[in-house]
Amino acid sequence: MIRVLLVDDHAVVRTGFCLLLQAHPDITVVGEADSGENACQRYLELNPDVVVMDLAMPGMGGLEALRRIRAHQPQARVLALSAHDDPQHARRALREGARGFLSKRSAPEALLEAISAVAAGRRYLDANLAQTLALDEVEGAGKSAVERLSEREFDVFVRLAGGATVQRIADDLKLSASTVGTHLYNIKQKLGVSNQAELTLIAIRHGLIEA
Repeated sequence: MIRVLLVDDHAVVRTGFCLLLQAHPDITVVGEADSGENACQRYLELNPDVVVMDLAMPGMGGLEALRRIRAHQPQARVLALSAHDDPQHARRALREGARGFLSKRSAPEALLEAISAVAAGRRYLDANLAQTLALDEVEGAGKSAVERLSEREFDVFVRLAGGATVQRIADDLKLSASTVGTHLYNIKQKLGVSNQAELTLIAIRHGLIEA
């Protein structure tokens, strides 16, 4: 039996996933969490076989929760979910230790397949996304300005582009406002931008946020 912890800030999404997974005889949902902070706590309490975690959540967010869970338990098996199927989010999640990445737009059967693969110690990527990542490496597309951002800078960049303030980001990531300000300066230097509007435009072009 594969014990799963579901992490998503939308209750309706968690309910849908629960109904889908409970219909599978080899999978049981042992717990749910609605934030990255809650996910870290629930992981320690439940020690699930697989964590199915949305990346885009208020507060700490999925990437930071992934970092912290892996820091506590390097063998943790996390399947990252995203409403976006862009290679940037997938690449970052895999670098942070996610065993798989799945777009929420994928067919329901793909979630079952992904959980089974991750639980068995295998990696899982949607075929189309895997092809995109491979082509990016071959063609050098993965070396864009956004790709040169550090993991923390990328996290701050996506939040800024989505409209979060420096203080809000500092609170969510448990950083000082001055540290976030330093990240913002470095982000602008690396991306060659000077204002919020340009940051948002780049994020939209890369499919990191909705227009």
